[in-house]
Amino acid sequence: MDIFQRDDLPFPQSLPEFQRLFPDDAACAGYLEKVRWKDEFVCPHCGVSGSPFRFTNRPGVLRCRNCRKNTGLTVGTVMERSHTPLSVWFWAAYLVSSQTPGMSAAQFQRQIGLKRYETAFQILHKLRAGMVRPAHDRIGGRANEHVEVDETWVGGRTRGEGSGVHHKTLVAAATEVRQRVPGTKRDARRNGRYAGRIRLAVIPDRSAGSLCGFVEQAVAPGAKVVTDNWSGYADLTKLGYDHHAVAERSDPRVAEEHLPIVHLVFAKLKTWLIGTHHGVSPQHLQAYLNEFTFRFNRRFYPFNAFRSLLGITGEVTAPTYEALYSGEWRHPTCRNDG
Repeated sequence: MDIFQRDDLPFPQSLPEFQRLFPDDAACAGYLEKVRWKDEFVCPHCGVSGSPFRFTNRPGVLRCRNCRKNTGLTVGTVMERSHTPLSVWFWAAYLVSSQTPGMSAAQFQRQIGLKRYETAFQILHKLRAGMVRPAHDRIGGRANEHVEVDETWVGGRTRGEGSGVHHKTLVAAATEVRQRVPGTKRDARRNGRYAGRIRLAVIPDRSAGSLCGFVEQAVAPGAKVVTDNWSGYADLTKLGYDHHAVAERSDPRVAEEHLPIVHLVFAKLKTWLIGTHHGVSPQHLQAYLNEFTFRFNRRFYPFNAFRSLLGITGEVTAPTYEALYSGEWRHPTCRNDG
């Protein structure tokens, strides 16, 4: 279920309104209950509907009056088995989804007043796990539009290991290119083109298997795809795409003319990673790519992203702190549909 389509659920458009709507854990629990059952509580154990028993000291638990079994409001969400109050989770979802530059774990810890950095880090990563919608659709395929695809290296310099040695991570991007309605002030910017939805994923290398595999998972079949003339994209035509390869020849003017939008996305991504997070580790880079994608695709309605994030987080499994650092957890991507 996409909570973005629920007009009966309010969403805060300012910090005072957020405090008014969610003053305590009970108000947050009431919101979660309305998310799960639009009209009336239905017991998942016996199927009987009606008003359940509620507990003041356990606002996230409902007890059926018929079978007397408990139902947890956070079961099946990224908040499941968390000892963090619901109000903190709601603050995190609101700040992450509505603040334009996002929020680092250190800043979130200071803003909420959490004692441990690890708590803030885990909360934000659990929310990022919910930013990839399971079974999401692939981008592109619309009439008179195309998709730009390219790859870039993300990471800082590596010093003291010789010329040409680095530990950067390769990231692939697919960006819908849309046309503005004529008659606006921005018609002259990039010939009226602007970015629609995007997909970002960490890839192991620039081989045909990695690049074409990314395109297959991110872009709708039959869509018009524009890339550079790297040999790794040569098989896109065989895969059913309307592939157009552009020979850049290291000329920035050619790139600006034929692949301007995806390069703009890369520039914004790198600025955000450095400016907000001051760099991230390769192990968790995909999680930050998911957040950037979530925020970018909802940039025209940022406040609604709060409701959308809560809806998405009800459909995924969240990582534990141990799994995050052991490498057992794999961050969801557009390449494996979450």
